[in-house]
Amino acid sequence: MLARTIQDKLQVNNCVTVEPGVYIEGLGGIRIEDDILITENGCQVFTKCTKDLIVLT
Repeated sequence: MLARTIQDKLQVNNCVTVEPGVYIEGLGGIRIEDDILITENGCQVFTKCTKDLIVLT
């Protein structure tokens, strides 16, 4: 887990998951994940799913 209080730094070849979530009481929630590899030049996102909002009626 990464947080403001943790001093560890990400290293090249570390894999992390960024997974923000939204929850609405009485309705439900969603968590959209991105799997990420830390590289020499930044990062590589493995997740290929679209982040477009699809409204179901």
